Amino acid sequence: MSVTQDRARTSGDQTFDSLSPATGEVVGTFPVHTEAEVREAVQRARKASQWWQGLGHDGRKQRLLAFAGALTRRREELLDLVSRENGKPQVDAFIEHLLAIEHLAWAAKHAHKIMKPRRVGGSMLLANVTPILEYQPLGVVGVIGPWNYPVFTPMGSIAYALAAGNAVVFKPSEYTPAIGVFLADTFREAVPEHPVFQVVTGFGDTGAALCRAGVDKLAFTGSAPTGRKIMAACAETLTPVLLELGGNDALIVDSDADITAAASAAVWGGCSNAGQTCIGVERVYVVDSVYDRFVDEVTRVASPLRAGAQRADGDNAAIGPMTMPKQVDIVKAHVDDALERGARAVVGGAESVRAPFIDPVVLIDVPDDARMMREETFGPVLAISRVANIDEAVEKANRSSYGLGAAVFGKKRAYDAARRLRSGMASVNSVLSFAGFPSLPFGGVGESGFGRIHGEDGLKEFTRAKSIARQRFSTPAEMMSFDRPAWLPKVAAKLGDLRYGRGR
Repeated sequence: MSVTQDRARTSGDQTFDSLSPATGEVVGTFPVHTEAEVREAVQRARKASQWWQGLGHDGRKQRLLAFAGALTRRREELLDLVSRENGKPQVDAFIEHLLAIEHLAWAAKHAHKIMKPRRVGGSMLLANVTPILEYQPLGVVGVIGPWNYPVFTPMGSIAYALAAGNAVVFKPSEYTPAIGVFLADTFREAVPEHPVFQVVTGFGDTGAALCRAGVDKLAFTGSAPTGRKIMAACAETLTPVLLELGGNDALIVDSDADITAAASAAVWGGCSNAGQTCIGVERVYVVDSVYDRFVDEVTRVASPLRAGAQRADGDNAAIGPMTMPKQVDIVKAHVDDALERGARAVVGGAESVRAPFIDPVVLIDVPDDARMMREETFGPVLAISRVANIDEAVEKANRSSYGLGAAVFGKKRAYDAARRLRSGMASVNSVLSFAGFPSLPFGGVGESGFGRIHGEDGLKEFTRAKSIARQRFSTPAEMMSFDRPAWLPKVAAKLGDLRYGRGR
């Protein structure tokens, strides 16, 4: 079978093959789960969630850390699987694996502190009542994961949902089902008692079935068009959603930046994982005084890089194949569009696209109305633009309808610029680094979605806030009663005037 054909194909009414993007070999054959089967999985998860919640935070922590241990012991097996099914170099798979373990351990260790009951601010009207806030599990969380980071990204929802006390039903991408099954099988090594973490496989219909199967929340990572379909399906049952969608992320280089570091980061941020990174660098805005130096340095760093298959002898290319064949056509269309509009290639060009591989492409003089400046390219392509100053860079970066990640390189003005960028996340003098901190929430604005994974905010996404007002003692006169004395409202009014009447 040609590797340029769709990797995930139906091989019968109820199964499909997952194919290596580099060689076309069959990695595994998986069932196409029906709507009835998805509902049965959610029903099993509902019962399992009660047992999982009953373990308490300490019991879940112990088992989740055991899960992390099992993933660590099976690391080489997982790295090989990721490299075969997704196509990325094993060193990139290792980074993804390590980040997933870090997030899993953080969620397990911090869930109790985040969720436990605590007193919150009181009220003058109810001085004898203690307000208590706690966070409780939702029950069953559905997760639909992507193919580009098939371990790290879905684990950003799975780990935090499990740590919060929920059971999980996971639908991996049809391009990386073997990795999803591996994760669930490894979890069962640590938690064999009940089906707390299950996987269903298939195509879009299976994902839609999960939306309608009675889950208490659906977490989706993917494109904005698919995100809209997910929302529509979940709206039928008023199922809340968390959407982590695409990006067209910008990197800004100020006049006082370390140009060598900025260029190296831009190439890594734009071309690692074959550019198939939702927070990858796509647009670069460079202040005029350092523009030529920056372009020269990027050219030096990017020119030797080549895409290719990952070889058993370890002599691997720096970049793997495009995982999804259709994405090759999108990248080619964006490059062709920019060149037709007057952009110039300083590294690669139209000839860099040789499916299923794409060598790095660096373009300059790309017009603002070019497709790659407005849409997500999702390939190893950088568009570098010249700006007069950092303020113009921020203004142009913020023109995008997306708002996921961003980066700024510089000294005096970099942090302020990072704060002004319309994005859910930003890094200063680094790229993608915010994803590496389990304590930092991850998510976007606008076309990049809403809701957060990771950190305290991410864990709370998989909980419901529970408010309890507990009366500690009775009082002779209650304001919230028909038996209140006539003088009580007058006294309360005077206290209110003393406390708030001066407007300070």
